[in-house]
Amino acid sequence: MPYRATPLQILSGRHSIGLMVPAATGIECTWLCSGQEFFPAIDHAQHSVCLETYIYSAGSLGQSLREALCRAQQRGVKVRVLLDALGSYSLPGSFWRPLQNCGGEVRRFNPLSLYRLGIRNHRKVLVCDAKLAFVGGFNISSEYEGDGVKCGWCDLGLKIEGSLVPELAATFEEMFERADLEARPFHGLRRLKAKKKIVAPHEQLLLSGPGWGYSPIKRALQGDLARARSVQIMSGYFLPTWRLRRLLARVPSRGGRVQLILPSKSDVAVSRLACRSLYRRLFKSGIEIYEYQPQILHAKLLIIDELVYVGSANLDPRSLNINYELMLRLDRPQITMDAREVFARTLEHCHRINPQEWIRSRSLWHRVRERWAYLLLVRLDPYIAWRQWRR
Repeated sequence: MPYRATPLQILSGRHSIGLMVPAATGIECTWLCSGQEFFPAIDHAQHSVCLETYIYSAGSLGQSLREALCRAQQRGVKVRVLLDALGSYSLPGSFWRPLQNCGGEVRRFNPLSLYRLGIRNHRKVLVCDAKLAFVGGFNISSEYEGDGVKCGWCDLGLKIEGSLVPELAATFEEMFERADLEARPFHGLRRLKAKKKIVAPHEQLLLSGPGWGYSPIKRALQGDLARARSVQIMSGYFLPTWRLRRLLARVPSRGGRVQLILPSKSDVAVSRLACRSLYRRLFKSGIEIYEYQPQILHAKLLIIDELVYVGSANLDPRSLNINYELMLRLDRPQITMDAREVFARTLEHCHRINPQEWIRSRSLWHRVRERWAYLLLVRLDPYIAWRQWRR
């Protein structure tokens, strides 16, 4: 039986081992709160390393990871890196010269163009040898050097071995091939491959992207929330669709409970304003709102009854309808129990928002700014992105 650290150890910074959850089908999941867990996996890779991320910065963490990738390539491992061109726009092309000189491949997803700027790849995944994978909210940046309490952003991820890892490797191959987003024959049919659900006995891999067709992430959430009795959500960017808000509101009305951990600090000020424009309506439904105090909250974790969602997608229009995203839906009692402990530990660093005090504190100027931010992110941004996708 492998070592089992407690969630308290993970969130207090002693997370080098993590939570190991063995399953009958051979899958093992380890909760992580640091992207630095990537390095041992890369150093032990024998055949391939596939890294896909939204933000990659040339700080100490980024340089250390590049060195690990170079070492892997030099010993004969096939190394490929896929970065989003907008998320990693500040990273100079020369940064990757050492890896490329060794034979590694680096591509930027959707090179910057004014006419398709809104179509982004927000996925974060590392796959080694098609046997070991990391998913979650981690980017490669100095903001992730810390425990999320004393320093660094608060985030979560999963290390996965076994089921679905080969599928994660296959999805990387697809994204690596479509990195330039050039129009090709039958492009309208090919792009539907970005939206799909891959099912294993107790897990689902949910992939979404722009264009025609329904989002598997949104559809799964709607189905699970429709019958939920207990909902716990940790989200750095919370702006769910009207239908998802309505489903959340119905949970307390049938005797259930909804707890939201949302950011008190954010790297995207307009997102925090838009999120707070919903507080009054959420309070009326009996939903509990807590704001995370120590650091910027970037985690994406949903616990719906006995189900756990973890991955790259936020609960906002961009993640649910526009970006390329990746989420795991896990139906395992042990993983759910551990996720609840992580949620409870995070809750200790939160301040619960009192509905009456919140309503009294909101001036007309507060409400105008929040409403403007809501319209910008819910109406204008999706409209522009949709027009760019059609072009």
